[in-house]
Amino acid sequence: MAGSTLASPIASAGVGAVGRKARHVSLALETWRRFRRHRLAVASMGILGLMILAAAFGPLFWQVPINDIDFSAQLTPPSWAHPLGTDDLGQDLLARMLYGGRISLSVGLTAMLVAVIVGTLVGAIAGMSRGPIDMALMWLTDLFLALPPLPVLLLVIYLFRDPLKQMVGPELGVFILIVTVIGAFRWMPVARLVRAQFRSLREREFVEAARALGATKWRQVVRHILPNSLAPVIVAGTIDVAVAILLESTLSFLGLGFPPDIPTWGRLLLDSKDYLDIAPHWALFAGGAIFLAVLSINFIGDGLRDALDPRKVI
Repeated sequence: MAGSTLASPIASAGVGAVGRKARHVSLALETWRRFRRHRLAVASMGILGLMILAAAFGPLFWQVPINDIDFSAQLTPPSWAHPLGTDDLGQDLLARMLYGGRISLSVGLTAMLVAVIVGTLVGAIAGMSRGPIDMALMWLTDLFLALPPLPVLLLVIYLFRDPLKQMVGPELGVFILIVTVIGAFRWMPVARLVRAQFRSLREREFVEAARALGATKWRQVVRHILPNSLAPVIVAGTIDVAVAILLESTLSFLGLGFPPDIPTWGRLLLDSKDYLDIAPHWALFAGGAIFLAVLSINFIGDGLRDALDPRKVI
């Protein structure tokens, strides 16, 4: 009897400590615990992080000018002097790859932000509205979904590329145009996703309780509905980064992206297509960078989908 009486406070204290520890586990920590069990996603995050660090800080350590021409070193394979080889003008490919990585990754991330912001705004307004506003926004979304992306991209770039170059310069003008155009054709899936989430969440009990307590529609959206609908938007955003990188590479490969003296990864592929038989390293490194970036982002999206899905048991 005495033993059991003495053991009870200890046991209850242990249970209380475990309960307190369980209560102190945050949602972010639990999401990270789920995410890190997806080994491909964790490895992909490491690879993508290394690529971003190399593009951001690599030129500080490899200070070779990207436009230095050396005809005596034309199309040389990888060596100590040129770790990734040279192109048809003897320009160092490592320096051009690092510089191009900044542009390609920046285009992908910025276009993703444009698509997510526009899509979330349109989807939130449609999801909280009823009647003609919802119908008009979804009609606009369906209209953009019906447009063929690549021909419209080519037409818009053909019409507005030269005026923007004259206004803000060739590099910044093309960057703004490509980011705007890609973002304008990637917001529709996000808008439909956010609208569906809003229409489902606005009828939930916690939103009804907030409404009954006098919360305004703006407070309902900001404090209750939007935070609970961000998980699928984050996953969709990672996919948009990969799509934007591919679209920028496609436009550069078609000669409609950045000018020839700005070496994006897509532009490097375009310049290497005539030398595949004698200098395959030129295309392999540029294509490999695009492949690794897109594959890593897709695996990160898969890991986030599993980590943020409450129905998924890992």
